[in-house]
Amino acid sequence: MISINYETDFHLKETERICEWVGNAISEEACKEGDINYVFCDDNYLHKLNVEFLQHDTLTDIISFDYSVGKELHGDIFISIERVEDNAQDLGVDFEAELHRVMIHGILHYCGYKDKSKEDKKVMRQKEDFYLSKLT
Repeated sequence: MISINYETDFHLKETERICEWVGNAISEEACKEGDINYVFCDDNYLHKLNVEFLQHDTLTDIISFDYSVGKELHGDIFISIERVEDNAQDLGVDFEAELHRVMIHGILHYCGYKDKSKEDKKVMRQKEDFYLSKLT
C-alpha cells in the first residue's frame, strides 16, 4: 500500500492517480508493492534526517529508507518540497514534473537502480523518463 503523509502545508494533487502510477511502475519492474510511505516535508525536516541518519550536513531533495524484502518493496521516502521547487526552477521545468521525477526516483532505487556512476545515472534518467511519459 502506498501512503501519502505530510510534514508541511503542501498537498499532492491527484493522489489516487499518482499512487496508481507508482504501483504500476512497481509492477512493470517485476516487483511487488508492499508498504511504501511518502512523506512530504520542508528543508529543515529533511536536513535533520540527513544529519542524524546519514551524517550528511547538506540539503537534499529526497532521502529514502529501503526496507524491501527481495522483490517486495517497502520503505519510507522523504521529499523536501522546498528542494523540489528550487530544483524545478533551476532546471527550468514544471514543479509537478520535477516532483513526480523525484517520487519515481525513490521507487527505482527500491527496484535496484543506482545513480552513483555516470552510466547508472543515465539508466536511472531513462527509467524516470519512461515512467514520467506514462503519467501524462
